[in-house]
Amino acid sequence: MPAMARGPGPAARLQALLVRHWWRRRPSLLSRLLLPLAWLYERLALRRSRRAAPAAHVPVPVLVVGNFVVGGAGKTPTVIALVQALQQAGHRPGVISRGYGRRATDLRAVGPDADPGSAGDEPVLIARRTAAPVWVGRDRAAAARALCAARPRVDVLVSDDGLQHHALARAAEVAVFDDRGVGNGLLLPAGPLREAMPRRLPPHMRVLYTGGQASTALPGALALPAIGTAWPLQAWRDGHAAEAVALSTLHGRPLVAAAGLAAPEKFFSMLEAAGLTIARLPLADHHDYRSLPWPAQTADVVTTEKDAVKLRPEQLGATRLWVVPLDLALPAAFVGDLLTLLFGPPAAPTDHDP
Repeated sequence: MPAMARGPGPAARLQALLVRHWWRRRPSLLSRLLLPLAWLYERLALRRSRRAAPAAHVPVPVLVVGNFVVGGAGKTPTVIALVQALQQAGHRPGVISRGYGRRATDLRAVGPDADPGSAGDEPVLIARRTAAPVWVGRDRAAAARALCAARPRVDVLVSDDGLQHHALARAAEVAVFDDRGVGNGLLLPAGPLREAMPRRLPPHMRVLYTGGQASTALPGALALPAIGTAWPLQAWRDGHAAEAVALSTLHGRPLVAAAGLAAPEKFFSMLEAAGLTIARLPLADHHDYRSLPWPAQTADVVTTEKDAVKLRPEQLGATRLWVVPLDLALPAAFVGDLLTLLFGPPAAPTDHDP
């Protein structure tokens, strides 16, 4: 089924052009022409880091999850999986985030039913999937202090993004890469890199590859994303797992697949690999869904959880909307390594232990 036609604006077309050149293995002519801007970007970043105030400390260890590259590497699923792993290990994690794309700029707690426009779509999704306390704010150190004050039982913080922002001291960092690696290897705007790649990892940093295979020269753990169920929107909002169906239930239906992600093609490819027949509807990252982007007569739409937090059942009319969660399985050794970085090595058994 062909992709749905859309008319993106000039800014969106420019961004799409840059992205196509960023993810080539070798720098294109356009990327080479942008190299002076990349050098300026690097100089400004170095100057900003040298002038930065000393990192603020909070009462609990902080784990920062981020990217060396711009968007779409699987950071939010990684945050969700790490929070769930910390909970399963007996800890009480909280999450801090800038809340990219939100209209508000204040410091606030985010619950599972918060307005994504004011809180950010990713923080709302993290709160919904993990039930952990989540705070957003442009000042991550202030958000961390506020969360710790409001929820004193929290014993570890996970920072959603912030690898390049060092205002908050951290005990451990996870750099996330998908199967695209670092693209052409150049800094913005000539390439996708937010900062130069290190030749070796700092002692407190670990790498996670979310595409199931290593895509850079850095050593790291492998995780594989998986989809398998589709939830009606209202059931997903209410947490009624009994109403979720296997993706195979949707085989043979003409489906519109809508995704407001930095790299929506990965979601589309996973749906097609699961045997679904889709018309691809790529949207801008953090698309707000103030109006529906598909025709009113569309029978079935599949979308991501990040999109679903911004959709309401009463918007849909006769359209059936299916939410497809993405899960990321973390290797046990990777989780154990992070626990050691955050809390120290596990206590040795004593003679009194059974």
